[in-house]
Amino acid sequence: MNGRIECGARGELVMLVGVDIGTSGTKAVILDRSGKVRSQSYCEYGVVTPAPSWAEQWPDVWLEAVRDALKTAFVLSGLQPSDIEGIALSGLYGGSGIPIDKESIPLRPCIIWMDRRARKETQWVKQNVPLDTIFGITGNYVDSYYGFTKMLWIRNNEPEIWKRIYQFVTPKDYVIYKLTGVLATDYSSAGNIGGVFDIHKKQWSREMCDVLGIPVSLLPERIARSFDIVGRLNKQYADATGLMAGTPVISGGIDAAVAQFSCGTTHEGEHVAMTGTSMCWGTVHDGKYLSPGLVSFPYVVNDETSIYTFGGGATSGAVIRWFRDQFGAGEKEEERMTGVSAYALLEQKAYTVKPGSDGLLVLPYFMGERSPIWDPDARGVILGLSLLHTREHIYRACMEGVAYSLRHNMEEAIKAGIKLDDICHMVGGSAKSDL
Repeated sequence: MNGRIECGARGELVMLVGVDIGTSGTKAVILDRSGKVRSQSYCEYGVVTPAPSWAEQWPDVWLEAVRDALKTAFVLSGLQPSDIEGIALSGLYGGSGIPIDKESIPLRPCIIWMDRRARKETQWVKQNVPLDTIFGITGNYVDSYYGFTKMLWIRNNEPEIWKRIYQFVTPKDYVIYKLTGVLATDYSSAGNIGGVFDIHKKQWSREMCDVLGIPVSLLPERIARSFDIVGRLNKQYADATGLMAGTPVISGGIDAAVAQFSCGTTHEGEHVAMTGTSMCWGTVHDGKYLSPGLVSFPYVVNDETSIYTFGGGATSGAVIRWFRDQFGAGEKEEERMTGVSAYALLEQKAYTVKPGSDGLLVLPYFMGERSPIWDPDARGVILGLSLLHTREHIYRACMEGVAYSLRHNMEEAIKAGIKLDDICHMVGGSAKSDL
């Protein structure tokens, strides 16, 4: 099979499993070759925030969620283990990645994408590495969003841990390692680290590693294509999930790029907005539209020639969840009693508010912001409140603020010369919303 699942290679494909490891939860779905869903399962979890603008997660949270989601989805499917032809994973951008020791034991929590602590490291790079150098090699600039700045923070602030690090591993690649015993990454995950990946040569940049003081040995030696089989399900997790030992596990990629591909996006001009805890809006091109104001890395399809360029809102979905948790106690109780989503209930009430929320404006920068403003100190604002405004106004204004952030990123892409189709496809939680 040349390391890939191909139609006819093992007879007709029966069922495939997709797993998405997100910031706030993991979803497993079982579907047939036509895309018809047989079953699905979701496991929710949280983020550890030990200080303002810090965000961490222990990898075992992801691993346990993947195990439980796979098991539940498989039980609900009513299938036999031999019916499953393969498992593919996508995952959140893990920032620094998980620092593991030589025994593959995590040394500390993963400093994930939304963490903004690496301010000093970001400033050092800006002062010591010319923009032309870092952007010319990596296709990206520098911000505390990028994983390489978080690696530098660990080196500068936790030297005893730094000495023990064998390798940095992304969230979905850590899970793949536990499922298969194989340690690898894919091109999209490698490129999203920024700073240390040569976007043109599609390999780690020894030049940038030397400049930054990040040994290339701390980065995964094997970089696979997103549709490659990187390993096979071991007995431990076959027993834990009910699946068959030896089931192929596919490399997959970063969640935003995989979501882009879920809409069938392979051509320039097509663009997709994915909303989860954050928002990632992106498009695909051949590399001629790189911009330091946006994020770029190899796409999950045609990864040797295609580049995925995106902009993102750091807390676009988290703002909506924050409102639900802080001001939607009644809707959450109604959801518990009736099964109707609290979000749907809040949205029904927001329908009564006119577009523009009667002058109310929300800036959705609740944990700094990524593109295009790149400001870790940006904060959320509710502007224009008056005695006229109700809870429904604020909820609608939160949703509209996310939409304005989406447009802001589109405008940045257009400035870089990217041509966009008139239609923007939506995936993720917001796609369920009629409003």
